[in-house]
Amino acid sequence: MKRLDRLFAALAICLLLLAFSRDVLDNWIDATELPQLISETSVEVRDRNGEMLRVYTVADGRWRLAVHPDQLDHTYLDMLIAYEDRRFYQHPGIDARAMLRAVAQAIWHGQIVSGGSTLTMQVARLLEESGTGKWRGKLRQMRVALALERRLSKADILTLYLTHAPFGGNLEGVRAASLAWFGKEPGRLTPAQSALLVALPQSPEARRPDRDRNAAREARNRVLTRMSSQTVIAEDAALAGLAEPVPGIRRPFPLLAPHLSDQARANDALAVTHQLTLERKLQQSLERLAKSTLQGLPEDLSVAIVLADHRTGAVLASVGSGDYAATGGGQGYVDMTHALRSPGSTLKPLVYAMAFDRGLAHPNTLINDRPVAFGSYAPQNFDGRFRGELPVADALRQSLNIPVVLLMDEIGPAHLMNALKRAGVEAKVPGGQAGLAVALGGVGVTLYDLVQLYSVFANGGETVPLYWRAENPPDAPKTTVISRSAAWQVSSILGSLPPPSGAPSGRLAYKTGTSYGHRDAWAVGFDGAHVAGVWIGRPDGTPVPGAFGGELAAPVLFKAFQRLKSEPDPLPPPPPETLIVSTAELPRPLRRFAGRDAVFEAAPDAPKLVFPPDGARLSANGALPVKMRDGKPPFTWLANGTPVLIGARGREALLPGISAGFSTLSVIDASGRSARVRVRVD
Repeated sequence: MKRLDRLFAALAICLLLLAFSRDVLDNWIDATELPQLISETSVEVRDRNGEMLRVYTVADGRWRLAVHPDQLDHTYLDMLIAYEDRRFYQHPGIDARAMLRAVAQAIWHGQIVSGGSTLTMQVARLLEESGTGKWRGKLRQMRVALALERRLSKADILTLYLTHAPFGGNLEGVRAASLAWFGKEPGRLTPAQSALLVALPQSPEARRPDRDRNAAREARNRVLTRMSSQTVIAEDAALAGLAEPVPGIRRPFPLLAPHLSDQARANDALAVTHQLTLERKLQQSLERLAKSTLQGLPEDLSVAIVLADHRTGAVLASVGSGDYAATGGGQGYVDMTHALRSPGSTLKPLVYAMAFDRGLAHPNTLINDRPVAFGSYAPQNFDGRFRGELPVADALRQSLNIPVVLLMDEIGPAHLMNALKRAGVEAKVPGGQAGLAVALGGVGVTLYDLVQLYSVFANGGETVPLYWRAENPPDAPKTTVISRSAAWQVSSILGSLPPPSGAPSGRLAYKTGTSYGHRDAWAVGFDGAHVAGVWIGRPDGTPVPGAFGGELAAPVLFKAFQRLKSEPDPLPPPPPETLIVSTAELPRPLRRFAGRDAVFEAAPDAPKLVFPPDGARLSANGALPVKMRDGKPPFTWLANGTPVLIGARGREALLPGISAGFSTLSVIDASGRSARVRVRVD
């Protein structure tokens, strides 16, 4: 009886010691200070369909992409668990059986044959970036593993491993590895690819496929063989995997739409994922087009392209330069889609549309392309020639300067600036005061601005705001900028232009432009569904001698549409209210453009004093030289109302007897028409 009592007493003491040691162990585990569980992951930029456009490294230069087990191929997960930690879902963080087996094998063979680390212990090591050999490090990993299991779910622990496991170089996590070694997301992997991703983290540097393909192949094959023997994968799948080649190069991470990606990241620095409205394949194609466009051109030139669906406003492609990584004078890092530049002639269609709406002109109204002057401002056509009287539609097709300035003078520059603002264009005027030159490009706009403006023509005169963030489409009411009929009339005129030389055929409504000094070459156009713009020039704004929008930018515009679709969508039919008649059938006031001051204007062939200009200060030694043009000879010259030269037939003369001080010089032609200037003679 006493022996039985002693036995019960000993058992009780053992139970008390066991309970005490368990409490101590629990307290020891609960008191564990865990490492940081939330780590920075790479910022990802995706297209409208969720495809990768660009990915950024984390702060220390590593590629570490966020991942969840649900995103992965199930075969890979089965192989990972079977190969690394078969009892992962049963053990509390430490697999005692695996550790005892590893110790026994090490004693029997005199060296380490297998490891006893669980996936949870590996997560502990990865989070703390600790080594694997020292016993103190192992003890710390075991303690952290036990604590992790108490505070996290198995899915959370597995996610940490899949995010932080090393795969060679600066690759961390299975998604970064799959993209780098296979060029694809790990949602669908072959057994051979899964096996390589299982094998790499055990010795990531020694088994890197780009450094030692044989070592990578041997490690992969060991995984395939064991997985086949454990029936994790079928034998024929393993045999096929053994024959599959191992990748020998590391693929670069996507770097599409770099400028827009940078802008998205700058606008929302806390977001880990940005989804844009772009289409990956189209973006890639237009970036290649931009790069090829610059071949054969000066090295410091750049190119920008924007293409959008004008029905919705979604931007489908945005190319900020020909080469983002350019290190030379091209400054490829500068996003020229948002750079303020002079638009050249690309604003002319809006001036004509406003003139149509105000009843100043019709496409078949005749307008006189002749020398004109507005004070000291005397616009000239690009080639210095004058065409005389021609239809307004032809003036727009030929992009003549004088007719559009005549219309601008009637409309008023302030009204043009207001129309641009209503169209969503943030135009900047040098000096803040708009003059007549705004019609010829004397204003700063961006490529996005021009594409936004031309979407108004494409949408019957209404605004459809452009946007490029897929999750944030604009919710703004449409604004009417011009009437439906004016929008159609302009579109019809621009749509009748032949395609540029060497460009693919296709009916686009388009306009080209060249800024003053050949600094910017533009082409903007649209069809029934899409609108696009192209800019070519130097980012620093220096001239590009010989650069014209029609020769440089227009062919690129047509090629961009061709890469989008095989045939353009048709332009819409005219609205029912559109007046489609010949010049002779127009109301009399619309047959010829006259302007509000037509009654008081001198006839086009009336005499005009060319020299001296009005207000000039001159020195005269006995006679004052004068020069005139137009008018009908003979001419009579007067100074302060007194004739000083009568019956002159030439248009240049020397006027005698002009005294010092202010004088009014006049000339009268044979028809009694006159011109005068006031000058000061010293």
